[in-house]
Amino acid sequence: MPDALWTRTAVELAALIRDREVSSREVVQAHLDRIAEVNGQVNAVTLVLEETALAGADAADRSENSGPLHGVPFTIKENIDCVGSPTTSGIPALADALPPSDAPVVERMKRAGAIPLARTNLPELGGRLDTDNPLRGRTFNPWNPALTPGGSSGGEAAALATGMSPIGLGNDILGSLRNPAYCCGITSLKPSAGRIPCVLSMGVDAGMAVQAMLVEGPMARSVADLRLGLSVLAGRDVRDPRSVDAPLEGPVPAPRRAALITNIPGFELPAATVAEIRRAGEVLIADGWSVEEVQAPELDRVNQIWSYVMAADMDEQALQEQEALVTPQLAALHRQISERTASAPLANSVVHAERSRLSRVWSEFFGAYPVAVGPTWTCLPWPIDSDLDPETGMDLTLGTAHFISPANVLGLPSVALATGVADGLPTGVQVYADRWREDLCLAAAEQIETASPMPTPIDPVPLAD
Repeated sequence: MPDALWTRTAVELAALIRDREVSSREVVQAHLDRIAEVNGQVNAVTLVLEETALAGADAADRSENSGPLHGVPFTIKENIDCVGSPTTSGIPALADALPPSDAPVVERMKRAGAIPLARTNLPELGGRLDTDNPLRGRTFNPWNPALTPGGSSGGEAAALATGMSPIGLGNDILGSLRNPAYCCGITSLKPSAGRIPCVLSMGVDAGMAVQAMLVEGPMARSVADLRLGLSVLAGRDVRDPRSVDAPLEGPVPAPRRAALITNIPGFELPAATVAEIRRAGEVLIADGWSVEEVQAPELDRVNQIWSYVMAADMDEQALQEQEALVTPQLAALHRQISERTASAPLANSVVHAERSRLSRVWSEFFGAYPVAVGPTWTCLPWPIDSDLDPETGMDLTLGTAHFISPANVLGLPSVALATGVADGLPTGVQVYADRWREDLCLAAAEQIETASPMPTPIDPVPLAD
């Protein structure tokens, strides 16, 4: 099994294909076979692009190297446009919504030589920290099918965790790249806002919350794959006027100091999570960093402002339109955000001023500690559908993501890194840095990874009879 092609990383597969040690067809077929073997247990892949993937592999084998991912298959979350397959966003109304062009991230993966292999599952409209919808059904956590695989890129994470894909694309407005990475034992990069162009399905324009907080990014089983993915995906695209060309590398901080976030007021972090954060600190110390356990700045206020920014897109008409598309439980969950902020209103000018102030506070924090290592979730993965409970679901969702939201509302980069297994579940840490310093996130995460190899791919735990 260790030598099976479906266990290899994207970087490894690209090298094997480049050196003619294996063919792209062999790599694609190995992943198609793996999908056939295990997808029935997790329902992560929603649509297999077998015919076009094999044709693309044969074309790659006949041609000269076309880029750093030449001949390597990749998977795509089903709310990202990929020509020839529907962008369903997990709702029946979009079951046949075929896009006229690729999203920029898909276009760039193809340009780098990568081959679309399959589409992956998500909750309705990407609106949960769990993954289930009435069109494609539930995605199961490959470690424990009774627990959430995370969301909204839960299908992508479960596919990567079980070896059905070596690298994939997801997106993130409240941890949708990082939540499932934590739950499924893989790694992902939430980039700085504007680093990677983000264009909604079929060019639809969105409100302020999406413009300010939604990003697209790579998911994989190694930090090296994230680094390669970032190099392929980054840069301006005129379809996203917020996107920019910015250097991928910055100066090495002096001194190299890292903050360890082992305590979040109001939450009791899992013991395994705290242990992994401190172990990550030890790895950084051995690499010449100094570390200090400190508090992250104004987390309660950051989370409050996330809610107000999100609620800005949720006027009554928008909520009614959404309720016509999604299940009542999800519609009720989203309505609660609007109702909570309406009960204690803040003027839009105050919300944006506070967002600016908090961005400055966190930049000053990173001036003292260029890297911060903390939890991904404040809790362990919870039982499926817990987030839909009408009494506790909203508190669970927002509490779970209490250290997730700074990356979104402040536009920061973050890596969710799996670091081991405790009590049968993957454990991990989250690595933050200041805006445009993905290089620091990746460098620290890669160093931590050397002492904590990724626990995936795995065979999924069978569903109970």
